[in-house]
Order: sequence, then structure tokens, then C-alpha cells
Amino acid sequence: MVGNQIGHVVMSMTGLSLIALGTGGIKPCVAAFGGDQFEEEHVQERSTFFSVFYLSINAGSLLSTFITPLLRGDVKCFGRDCFALAFGVPAILMVIALVVFIAGNRLYKKTPPQGNILLEVYKCISFAVTNRIKNRSPEIPKRKHWLDWASEKYSNQLITEVKMVTRVLFLFIPLPMFWALFDQQGSRWTLQAIKMNGDFGGFVLQPDQMQFLNPLLILVLVPVFDLGFYPLINLCKLNFTPIKKMATGMILAGLAFAVAAVVELKVEENAMPDLISKESHIQVLNLADSNIEVAVLHNDLFQLSIEPFQDPDDYSKIILTGARQSLPFRIQYQGSSFTFNRTVQEKLLYSLIIYKAAGNITSSLIKDMGGKPSEGMAAIRFINTLAQDVNITLGKEEFVKSYSASDYRIVERGRYNNVKCQTGGEEYILHLGLLDFGAAYTVVITRNNSENLLEARKIEDIPANNIHMAWQIPQYILISAGEVMFSITGLSFSYSQAPVNMKSVLQAGWLLTVAFGNLIVLIIAQAAPLKQWAEFVLFAALLFVVCIIFSIMGYFYHSINPEELIDEDSKQDTPSNKNMIGLVEKNTKQ
Repeated sequence: MVGNQIGHVVMSMTGLSLIALGTGGIKPCVAAFGGDQFEEEHVQERSTFFSVFYLSINAGSLLSTFITPLLRGDVKCFGRDCFALAFGVPAILMVIALVVFIAGNRLYKKTPPQGNILLEVYKCISFAVTNRIKNRSPEIPKRKHWLDWASEKYSNQLITEVKMVTRVLFLFIPLPMFWALFDQQGSRWTLQAIKMNGDFGGFVLQPDQMQFLNPLLILVLVPVFDLGFYPLINLCKLNFTPIKKMATGMILAGLAFAVAAVVELKVEENAMPDLISKESHIQVLNLADSNIEVAVLHNDLFQLSIEPFQDPDDYSKIILTGARQSLPFRIQYQGSSFTFNRTVQEKLLYSLIIYKAAGNITSSLIKDMGGKPSEGMAAIRFINTLAQDVNITLGKEEFVKSYSASDYRIVERGRYNNVKCQTGGEEYILHLGLLDFGAAYTVVITRNNSENLLEARKIEDIPANNIHMAWQIPQYILISAGEVMFSITGLSFSYSQAPVNMKSVLQAGWLLTVAFGNLIVLIIAQAAPLKQWAEFVLFAALLFVVCIIFSIMGYFYHSINPEELIDEDSKQDTPSNKNMIGLVEKNTKQ
């Protein structure tokens, strides 16, 4: 690990800034550059290019989402996950890709740059708005379009091109909502996968690897749509316009989140109890050699007899009178009664341990984990019921004093059948079995008197994730199908509706919808903190509403041929000075 925490933050922000700078330069230009390689009469070939282009993007995404977690988790650097390798390998591959791209430089069709077109668009719009504000007199004739107020300074061709761009950008206003849902695959859906079981019959899938489904499905669905579904639609003589394709993609994404909400409800059935003020949760572990009965005086809890080493079904909730309270417990053991007090705090989970020490019944109250282990890991602690201290080797050595409990340790999910345990100068092998996704275990170390061997009795404090990750597959299929219909169509539509010298401008506008989509997620998550399933429902509902708005806007939008519109508009005369009152002096650019 290099540097301190401040250094890490600075380096992380620097890296993210460089990525943003590079992405901002590459993404708006690369799709437009690819489209420029085709002549105007090759419309179908250009459409196919955008599909292949999107396939290439997702092929890279498939490799990164599947291989990068392996490089991070399966290789250890400095005793922890190897992020250096996970970031280093893509960096090297990016350098190789740059070399290959530059090597083909002579084969590309390149349009000479014509200045900063984005700045020209901004200046034209600013001038039109300013000029209109300055000339609000009712004596001044109205103009057909608000951008016509830039005609005193800018050419008719530039104004016409800006009109086309603004028409499409206006249509893009509802689109960020789609990306607000789509980009949660790497955040909310991954967090959902953390709470699920990733064992696929011998192959264990990490939660962040589940994202590989999206690019994999894209690689499958793009040919299916281009070679099967769309031609079938055309055979049925249905007018499936780009606007309709994008609206359908939005509907599919909304359905994906509706399915995700149902899955989340099933996942939450296995969640830990909510910890609120003036409440505590307690379970009883009977480590004695006979049944016991436990009661909290003046409270109807633990009514049934508890067998030795019985795995508690669930925690029992206790209502407290304040943030802390001393509770009187009474134990019935082999006809004898024992009473003792234990202090508990609100919002905590406890285990009440009942065991025999030196022939007498005694007890201790220990704190439990308040929630599931993070990142789909497992947690384990040891309770030593022996009169001697023990050393347990589970990755690293764990020292547990006699008649005491260790802290929880987070371990990777897996089978642990050869755990070394040393006590009294002797070494034993403990068979712990499977430590499953999201579970927390208490392992009781006891001695089998008949065979004079140590035994490990495993008790599940927090149940393992019992909903399989495969239940996420339908939501991934729906959102991937929605992406094919929405994103590829949007890229092609943006290119087709832009003038020749403004292809990158409109591509940048398309990509800007992605940025605003991520901003929407942040705003909604902060403004309306909800349960995860309710948040999924909210996003789905918002997207359905936005889809209706977009469909209405699309109904009134008429696709254009930029070249024809420019030729037609260039024939029209610009307003002359003799019809203006107090306008800015005309200075038309050549």
C-alpha cells in the first residue's frame, strides 16, 4: 500500500479526473468517426456498423467484468485483494489498443477539423437569446424561430444546423431516466447480489461478477434483434421507428426494475431484524449437558425448554425502558434455579451463553453481529468451553482463552474441513464444513469425553443467503434487451439527425444524458431514502411516466435528412436590416 489515506484520496481523484477527461474526448468522437467511414448511400451498412460497434464495447465489458474481479480477489498483494493487478492489466491493454488504432491511421477517412464547433454552437445560441432580449419591441417583426435572431452575426447555414441539433437535444430531455436505471447494475444490483447465493454447482460467482451477464446478453441479443426480430417486424409491415424502439427499450428497463423489486422482497425475508431505539434482541445458546429453561422476569420470553447445543431458530425481541437496562434472568437446570442480572443496550444483538465451568452452571452475555457480513463473505467466532486455552489456525492464528468467546472474523465463503486447533500441547483437526454466503457462525469448542477428542459444534447466528443469484437473470435479460433497443438505436438516431460537422456535438449530447442519469440516482437516493425494493418500484414507475412523455414528444417529432434541410433552408433569405429596429449590426460569417 502506497501513501496514507489523504494520498489515496488524491490519487483516486486524479485517476477519476483523467478517466473523465479521456472519456469526454473519446466517446463523443469515436461513434461519429466510425459513421463517417461510410458514404451517404450506405445507410444500411452504417446502421450495421453501430450494432458491431456496440458489440465490440460489450465484448470488452464482458472481459473486464468477469476477469477483473478474478485478478482482484484470487491474487493477493500485500496480504489483501490485488487492486494493483486489477487496474494494471486494463491499463496495459489500453496502451496496446492505442498502438493498434494509430497503426491504421492511413486507412481512415478523416474529415478536416473546422474549428471548435461546440463553441460556435454555444456562441450562436447565446447571441440569439441575447439579441431577442434586446429587441422586445412590439414594432419589431417576429421571426419564425428563436434561433433566427442570430442571423445578424451568424450564417444561415450555421443557424439551420444549430436548429437541427436543438430539436434533437430537446427530444433527449427525458432520456436520462433510462440511464438512471441502467447504471444501477453496477451498484444497486451488485448490492442485491451480495445478499444472494452465488454457488453455481461447483463454480462460485462473485457478486460483482454477476454484471458480466449484461455484456454477454448484448453479444447474443444484438444479432438476434438485427437478424431476426427487426426483419420480422419489417415483414409484418409495422412502422417500428427509432422513437418507438427507444420507447420500447424504456418499457423493458422499467419491467426489469419491477422484477428486481420482487427479487429484493424475497431477499429481505432472510434479512436481520431492524434495530430500533429501546429494543434489543437476544438468543440463548445452551452449552450445558442437559436441557435448560430460561426466563426473563416479568417478560414472556424463552418459554420452551432448550436442548444442549440447540441452534436457536431466531432472536427474541426485548422492549427496554431506556437506552440501557439491567435484565433479571432465571435458569432452570436439572431441578435447580439460578438467577442473575445482565445489562443490555438498545439496538444490539446478544447471545446469552449458558455453560458448565468447574461443575457449576454459569452464564455470559456476548454481543453478536448486527448485520450480514459484507460482500457475500462469511463470519465466524469461537467459544471455548474447555478449561485450557486454545489456538485455532484459520488463515491466521486465533487465541481463545478458556470459557470465553473470540471476536467474529470475516472469511471467504468455502468449506473448512482441516482447521488446526492446539490445546494442552496437543493438536487436533476441526471439521467446520461449509461457511456459506452472508452467514455468521458460532463454533463451540468442546471435548468428547467418550473419545477424549475435541469437537466443533457449529451454530448459525445469521442465516446464509438462501436466494440464488440465478433469480437475477430475468432482470438482466429485460434490461439488456432494453439497452439494445434504446442505446444502439439512440446512437444511430443521433448520428442520422446531425449535420455533417455536428455529428460529435450530438453524440456528446447523447452521452450527456448518461451523466444526468447518474445524477438522478444520487438525488433520488439522498432525497427519498427508501427500502431497496421500494426504491426499485419508484424508479420503475418514474421511467414508465417518462416513457409516456417521451412517446408524446416523439409523436410530434419528424425525422429529417440534415443535408436536404440545409439545402432547403439556405435558399431562404435572411431578414434584412430595413425591417429591424435597433438590432445588432449584421456581420455574417463566411
